[in-house]
Amino acid sequence: MISRVNMTERAAELLSVLCQRHGSLLFHQSGGCCDGSAPLCFTQQEFRVGDHDILLGEIGGCPFYISEFLYAYWYNCQLTIDALPGRSSSFSLEGSEGMRFVTLSRLFSDEELAELAKQSNQPD
Repeated sequence: MISRVNMTERAAELLSVLCQRHGSLLFHQSGGCCDGSAPLCFTQQEFRVGDHDILLGEIGGCPFYISEFLYAYWYNCQLTIDALPGRSSSFSLEGSEGMRFVTLSRLFSDEELAELAKQSNQPD
């Protein structure tokens, strides 16, 4: 099964620490001016998913959302969430750990896109 979003081991380790400290978390792929295109990590209680947000998948047991607008640009890409040392420029939870989540992307092959089209649990 092909996923639209996954994460590196380094990001998974950071997410595990954050989940232990904060409980149930979620990600939202930002496309805003202040956060650039940073993936933002929030507690599920502090972020309200909007009508125009798409559940792209799940990473580390946490739902990962992206806006319809941004999804239209990255429809042909697989997103990989990584974690790097440094300060995040947002309200995302990892900033308190001296780390920041980043989004890497790669284009899907034609074969992968055909397979994704067959998967019923993937957004179209």
